[in-house]
Amino acid sequence: MDEKEFDYLNVIPLVDIMLVLLTIVLTTSTFIASGVIPVDLPKAGNPSAGSMKSQVIDIDREGQVFLNAAAVSLPDLGDAIRGVDRSTAVLIRADRTIALQSFVDVLDLVKTLGFTKVHLQTESSV
Repeated sequence: MDEKEFDYLNVIPLVDIMLVLLTIVLTTSTFIASGVIPVDLPKAGNPSAGSMKSQVIDIDREGQVFLNAAAVSLPDLGDAIRGVDRSTAVLIRADRTIALQSFVDVLDLVKTLGFTKVHLQTESSV
């Protein structure tokens, strides 16, 4: 009995499998990155007000900016929160009738200073 010697290795099935795996990985990563996959997040109790320190920035109907209920101008706002720890949460409460640019100016200032925990307070529509 003569055994036939291998002259080549057929890699076409290997390439097919790798392309399928690549497609699965790219599709899954796209869903995760864009948040298309619906996830029912766990509920948590409200933390006590004393354990959560934050800076509250209000913008009223006229576009006036307040930091922790004290009126400030936009440059003064930057000076006031410059010394605050960057891990502190910043809550922005803006009137729904203000010009979008007022909100964007405040948000841009806060992000430029390096705050990463920035929240926008809204009302429930229910």
